Amino acid sequence: MTMPPDDIPVFDLDCRACPRLAAFLDAVHVKHPTYHARPVPAFGASQPKLLIVGLAPGMHGANRSGRPFTGDTAGILLYQTLHQFGYASAAESVSLDDGLQLIDCRITNAVKCLPPSNKPEPGEIHACNRFLAAELAALPADACILALGQIAHQAVLRALDLKRKDYPFTHASAYHLPNGRRLVSSYHCSRYNTQTRRLTPEMFAAVFNLIQAKD
Repeated sequence: MTMPPDDIPVFDLDCRACPRLAAFLDAVHVKHPTYHARPVPAFGASQPKLLIVGLAPGMHGANRSGRPFTGDTAGILLYQTLHQFGYASAAESVSLDDGLQLIDCRITNAVKCLPPSNKPEPGEIHACNRFLAAELAALPADACILALGQIAHQAVLRALDLKRKDYPFTHASAYHLPNGRRLVSSYHCSRYNTQTRRLTPEMFAAVFNLIQAKD
């Protein structure tokens, strides 16, 4: 395991590096005073065998609950599949106090703050990449990384200082990285992708079979 540099925190709950995101969260907090409405920390094992990287918190999901993919439709297929493959103690993630535990698994996002219209700008993705880089540096040497969607896939490559052309994004792609870890990627389990069946439960399960095959 390689620890992140001391001057780069893995997470900062008070980060306001992106003015647009900070102002948006301030406005969301006024409208929804019970929402978390701050950067959302990673959730799960401290030394995971599997790190899942999503895009960003959802308005009424992680941004409300304070836990990735918790309380919205994007988390339904994810947690069902995690439970199916032994990575979660339950098949549903509802709230911080629901008792759910992840097993050898950790979930984070490429962008820690809720973006307007669920669309972070390139500069915001880049600004948050230092936190992802620190998270990746702290992973065990044999960990696998699952990127949900092209933006998360590219954010992982940026954080590892790898060229996108050498590791193109496709659904169910799997790459052995120079540091010995593996990068597996999937379509994002968003409501749009699941409702249009661009991503089906069978397709998502196949991705996890690929992760556990370790070929």
